[in-house]
Amino acid sequence: MTGRDDLPDGEYGFIEFYCNEPACDCRRVIVRVLREDTGWRKIWATINYGWESPDFYRKWGGPWKDPVGLKGPFLDPLNTQTEHSPALLQLFLMVLQSPEYIQRLKRHYERFRAVVDEESAGTVTRERRRTANRRKRRRDPRRRHR
Repeated sequence: MTGRDDLPDGEYGFIEFYCNEPACDCRRVIVRVLREDTGWRKIWATINYGWESPDFYRKWGGPWKDPVGLKGPFLDPLNTQTEHSPALLQLFLMVLQSPEYIQRLKRHYERFRAVVDEESAGTVTRERRRTANRRKRRRDPRRRHR
């Protein structure tokens, strides 16, 4: 990305994190924004995104949760932010204009939840766990490409 006044030039990565609590069906993702030139280690923004309707979150969270506060995207108040976080949230909103990207997040959520639920039920085979670990290592931004 280049030419923006509100962000330093460079590559930004949106790294997805999903809930690993057994039997949870929150249908949300936490996206950490990282940059290559900081070794993919410094968190530039943390964005929380729930893709379901406020009615879904009202039913899921019960009366003690504000459904408007669960539907995203928004900058996560409990996680790392920088002075550039608002601009990165705007960039993320632009990315969300793509229905394919939203579908990708939902697919990743479903796959991740399937493994979590299988593990909590004790039904994950050794081979499936090995395959999941291999995929996880391949996606690791700290991994060197040869």
